[in-house]
Formats: sequence, C-alpha cells, structure tokens
Amino acid sequence: QVQLVESGGDLVQPGGSLRLSCTATGRTIGSYSMAWFRQAVGKERELVAAVSWSGRNTNYGDSVKGRFSISRDNARNTVWLQMNNLKPEDTAVYYCAATYLGASAATTEYDYWGQGTQVTVSS
Repeated sequence: QVQLVESGGDLVQPGGSLRLSCTATGRTIGSYSMAWFRQAVGKERELVAAVSWSGRNTNYGDSVKGRFSISRDNARNTVWLQMNNLKPEDTAVYYCAATYLGASAATTEYDYWGQGTQVTVSS
C-alpha cells in the first residue's frame, strides 16, 4: 500500500506561481509512475502531468504545457508540480496518483490516490 499526501494548495492571483508537493509513505515510489490530476467543480478529473518511474518520460495535459512542470525525487519519496503563470481556469482540486504502469493520462490506470489539495486562482 502507498499513502499519498498532497500539500501546497492555496489562493493565488492570476499570473502567479505555486508548487505542489506529494509525499508518499508505506512504500518507495521508485517503482511507480506518478501523476498529478485535477478536478474542477462540475468537470471530470483530468491529467495535469505524469512522470515515469525513472523521470525520463513525462506527459502533460494540453492546457498546462509550457506552464507546469512535474519532477520527482525517489530518494525523498516526493513528487512536485511547479505551476507558473496560473490562470483562473486552473482552479481545481489537485490529486497525486501512483501506478505501476507508464505515465498514463487514464485515471483508471492509477492504483493509489491522495486526498487532494485545493488550488484557487482568483484576483
């Protein structure tokens, strides 16, 4: 079992930046691909960014390409999401997830999920 805990969500103005963290306990994340998903009110959960276990392969949602960056440190059992140039449409609950499969965009391929952290982008 892997337990995932997200942190770093906040209220931020448009154009601002935030860094989300996901810390895992229970098992090392070194064998897992890790991802950030988000879910806005009334919308389906969507991929934000995913990274393979080695860190060599990444997968980003179209709406965040060039603004967000995912990174990981397996020794620290932590994954980060750096979010720059935030927009109001980035407002959502952000979830960390883990899978033995590749850096997939499909929620059904992820076995472990955190509880989420709220990001609100508003002036």
